[in-house]
Amino acid sequence: MNVENIGPVLGKIPSGVFILTAQNGDGLETGMLASWVQQSSFEPPTMTVAVNKKRYLNDWIKESSDLAVSLVAESEKQLLSHFGKGFEPEEPAFEGLATEKTSTGLTVLNGSLGWLAGRVRSSVDAGDHTVYVVEITEGKPGESVSSEKPFVHLRKNGFGY
Repeated sequence: MNVENIGPVLGKIPSGVFILTAQNGDGLETGMLASWVQQSSFEPPTMTVAVNKKRYLNDWIKESSDLAVSLVAESEKQLLSHFGKGFEPEEPAFEGLATEKTSTGLTVLNGSLGWLAGRVRSSVDAGDHTVYVVEITEGKPGESVSSEKPFVHLRKNGFGY
């Protein structure tokens, strides 16, 4: 494999920027910056979400298979620094942000382009990540869904964030 040729091209595959929310079995909650989220089915509405295997969030998803994603707008770049550093399991991830709750009690961002929530139906081992297949059970568009563009991320090299 010639990584010098693959990396620059792989990095140009566009990905959105999302805030992934999940809980553990004890009700602790966190948010994580995620970029590998993609719609994967129309019926039922389904998305895939990739999470690095090093993240404790994988254990939480196994305990409580509900999760949510908030779609970040171009104007919300401050969320990159807020969520990009990551959070310890008991550290409040949403402190100081405008939020609301899904019907299953997950926190989502109120000022985002919108949010989707659902239940993990399966997972796939994908190298250093686990890809979760999530059946979407609810969602809500944000006020700016028609007027703002989603934040799109391109990387210089496809072998790192």
